[in-house]
Amino acid sequence: MAAATISVEQDQFCCSVCLEVLRDPVTIPCGHSYCLDCIEDYWTRPKQKGQYSCPQCRQVFNPRPLLSRNTVLGEVVEKFQRSGFQHSDKPEDAKCSVCSGRKSKAAKSCLTCTESYCASHWRVHEERFHGKAHKVAPVPAPAPVPAPGEQREKLCPQHDKLLRLYCRSEQQCVCSVCVKERHKGHDAVPVLEERTAQQKKLQETSLKSVQKLKDAEKELRYVVKYIKHSTEAAVEESERIFSKLIRSIEKQSCEVKEVIRVQERAAVSQAEELLEKIQREIVELRRTDAELEKLCRTEDHGYFLQKCKSLHFPTKTVEIPSIDALPYLMYKTMRGALVDLKESLDETLEKEFNRISNKALSLKETSNQSTSEKTKAKEAGGLPYDSEPKTRADFLQYYNNLTLDLNTANPYLCFSDGRRVVTTRSDPQPYPDHPDRFTSWAQVLCKAGMAGRCYWEVEWTGNGGVSIGVCYKNMSRSGGGSDCKLGHNPKSWSLDCSSSVCSFQHNKESVKIDASCCSKIGVYLDYRGGTLSFYNISDTIILLYKVKTTFSQPVYAGFWVGLGSSLKLCSL
Repeated sequence: MAAATISVEQDQFCCSVCLEVLRDPVTIPCGHSYCLDCIEDYWTRPKQKGQYSCPQCRQVFNPRPLLSRNTVLGEVVEKFQRSGFQHSDKPEDAKCSVCSGRKSKAAKSCLTCTESYCASHWRVHEERFHGKAHKVAPVPAPAPVPAPGEQREKLCPQHDKLLRLYCRSEQQCVCSVCVKERHKGHDAVPVLEERTAQQKKLQETSLKSVQKLKDAEKELRYVVKYIKHSTEAAVEESERIFSKLIRSIEKQSCEVKEVIRVQERAAVSQAEELLEKIQREIVELRRTDAELEKLCRTEDHGYFLQKCKSLHFPTKTVEIPSIDALPYLMYKTMRGALVDLKESLDETLEKEFNRISNKALSLKETSNQSTSEKTKAKEAGGLPYDSEPKTRADFLQYYNNLTLDLNTANPYLCFSDGRRVVTTRSDPQPYPDHPDRFTSWAQVLCKAGMAGRCYWEVEWTGNGGVSIGVCYKNMSRSGGGSDCKLGHNPKSWSLDCSSSVCSFQHNKESVKIDASCCSKIGVYLDYRGGTLSFYNISDTIILLYKVKTTFSQPVYAGFWVGLGSSLKLCSL
């Protein structure tokens, strides 16, 4: 007589708790079977609270049933395993984890319970856990059967079971047996949960790296622009001084300008090299992002966790070169040396020029040392460069002794006290014609342009009022229109002071200031930060007005003095 052939599926011999083939199967009173260790662990969980229920049908048993091995079922499972069960080449739909006998097709899955349910059992799940935050997910589409080699990679090499869990303690994929043995007590989660967490972390790291590189790129572009502006201001100053020297030093004038240009090229070259490095890192980061995006599309969680460790994102930001030393050299060291050169005799010409050249050549070394010097100053209680000054002592660190340019002075302005006090008179002075001179407005500018952090103070008296501000060098000088009046055009900013009214002026727009102006006014320019601030200076320092803008070229301090008023440049 021919033996009967019964078609069975592997899921029929799987424990619904560990999702593996039954080991030491036991059958509880409701008829469902589980691994002996699985059902005992399930009933000892704190959430059971003395209630012993079936993980599938939720039937409650009280008292706790006695468990004994189902010998018949165990023999069937052993024969099934020895029969060399082969997976079907055709992927099957996910089955309901609760159905007994012939399992229905699953409709939804609960990630909290780690089980799938058909439509009827899903309604039971909803009634049982109504109002509780269980994470629901659609049943995943059946995955294609992997090749034998790929299948081996997904199996635990020790227990020959699927690597469905991830041990966070030892950072590796494990099977359900590993969790109960060598990894017992470790923090183990499903591979999908770990893959989701790792993927999110990598994507956030990628976004942060991109943002850091973009910020560094923006900063380097500003450094290049700042160096060029500072250099232009220095070149203008050198041209002004050398224009007063005799013809015998014209050659040295060209050499000084060349020294400045060489340092500009060196500084710009250094910044551009860093900029190119940033751009190369951005290209490399985009390539890594492409690999991450490709890896994120894989459905093989174990493969993702193995390969994601090889992805690296740059975290170290590029150190931005310091630019503090450049304005110092251009406006103070070099200018002082050039003034000495102008006032010296011909026999000291070459000696002073060599001193200037040596200082210019030491610019790069000074710039490299400035970062560490800033750190030491901060540790010693000094004011960091990127901090906003608060007290008058803070502002005085950036104090700039201004020098008025007589070539810009209106003919009705008269100077005294070593040309530090300017007063408007009724009669014009016999000044020679000059293209930089204001022809109609009683105004005067200072000699040196500014492109860094600068602070200065002025005192004023009289009934005619004064205007204190800054402007670009190319502001118009000839005529009585608003394009020549300080604060009344887009190329200038000013604080208008009188005995009764105080207001800020820019581009024909006026802002009235409630507080009245003191006789002493402090002005703070942060060229890089794009701010211009005016302060009342008395026993305390009080902010009158602060404007935020973007300076496109070096600015020059300027003043308008009303008839009957005087203005004095304060010095330390």
